[in-house]
Amino acid sequence: MRQPNPVSHPDFLLTTDAARELYAAAATQPIYDYHCHLPPEEIATNKRWGNLTEVWLGGDHYKWRAMRANGVPESHITGDADPYEKFLAYAATMPRLLRNPLWHWTHLELSRVFHIDEVLDEKSAPGIWEQANACLSELSAHSLLTQFRVAAIGTTDDPGDDLAHHQAIAASDLATRVYPAFRPDKALAVDLPEVFGPWVQRLSAAADADCSSFDGFLAAMASRHEFFHAVGSRLSDHGLNHCFGRGGTKEEAAAVYDAARRGEPIEPAALEAYRGYLMVFFGELDAERGWVKQLHVGALRNTNSRGFAALGPDAGYDSIGDFPQVRPLVAYLDELDRRGRLPKMVLYNLNPADNYGIAATCGNFQGDGIRGKIQFGSGWWFLDQLDGMRMQIDTLSQIGLLANFVGMLTDSRSFLSYPRHEYFRRLLCQILGADVEAGLLPADMRLLEGIVKDICFRNAATFFGMPPGDV
Repeated sequence: MRQPNPVSHPDFLLTTDAARELYAAAATQPIYDYHCHLPPEEIATNKRWGNLTEVWLGGDHYKWRAMRANGVPESHITGDADPYEKFLAYAATMPRLLRNPLWHWTHLELSRVFHIDEVLDEKSAPGIWEQANACLSELSAHSLLTQFRVAAIGTTDDPGDDLAHHQAIAASDLATRVYPAFRPDKALAVDLPEVFGPWVQRLSAAADADCSSFDGFLAAMASRHEFFHAVGSRLSDHGLNHCFGRGGTKEEAAAVYDAARRGEPIEPAALEAYRGYLMVFFGELDAERGWVKQLHVGALRNTNSRGFAALGPDAGYDSIGDFPQVRPLVAYLDELDRRGRLPKMVLYNLNPADNYGIAATCGNFQGDGIRGKIQFGSGWWFLDQLDGMRMQIDTLSQIGLLANFVGMLTDSRSFLSYPRHEYFRRLLCQILGADVEAGLLPADMRLLEGIVKDICFRNAATFFGMPPGDV
């Protein structure tokens, strides 16, 4: 006899009456997905998919890692195997994924998107493949955003992007508002001439600017920032191993830029000075235009050189880094604050050992009459699971103001990932409900329901300055 799927139970993750009551309030809220990696082109063209493998396994490095760990050959992960054979390989991996967040995510997506409540394994795979594909033929990017009541999306965009897809989306009748986020990571890649040189040429063309000098380069970056603002963005984003403190002088940064343009090697200290200077420059741009800056710190990327050579970045070969975080982060924030140019920020931490240090750092730079000006961001990547999200919620609760938290995001490349917001909301309500039952919080459900609605949607809708759509 087939066992029931726990994610299909109405009380999944909810073990108290208070938790269930709070989740009923949370479920009324739309989704404000302020950071993800959905391709704007796929939203603009209302993407449709040919089969479940295309929408479910394509580009999903979480699943790729799990399949490799289960002995699946690369041909059935990122290779040229038949899509159905790839799906079967993932289905065969599922029984080995118990207690991995992919087990919950997979079954939440099957249940909420395809109305399939059967547990996925090798036996159920053929029927699930047929049922999901039949359902998929009626779905599109827009219909999924509508189904999950996604009011706003923040994508991840290079300064050289023309944002034509964003402009097409804005001109469409899609209720979801979609905003670009300015992510200039390649501006810091002066140690990678094969990346930096072509990227500067692309930036120069996009900005119609001469980037032969460092001043020209900075002017081009400022021009693209202004263009993003005109298109509606109020959000920047940076993926960093760690911050770079107060940064070097403009002269030091210019010397590094000129050396990089000549293809010369960069000394580590000079590299840090250059990157720090640019990060302060970007912070000042954000502050000037009232933007929110996101910092993703702590990832150790592309650790498998053979895998990186074969498949490139974002292929499942990244890890948690143990970089020194707090001191350079404090110096960076303090430098911007000292200049009167500290923008609103969201700080995402990947190493749980740094949770308390980074959350405490947020508290050092609050103010200016802004609720939660510096946010300790949600658990992300390897911490985007029950333990990681609970640690983030508990840390913020202990040394910050949970009620001002801007809540969850998908950080995903998949349109099927929106049940992760439900996952987060159920956990949040379970934590608060359990505290009520234990006598740690007052049983003032009106107060608690208001806080839950704030965290699930309303705080983000206010904080980011990018109006949500009416969904």
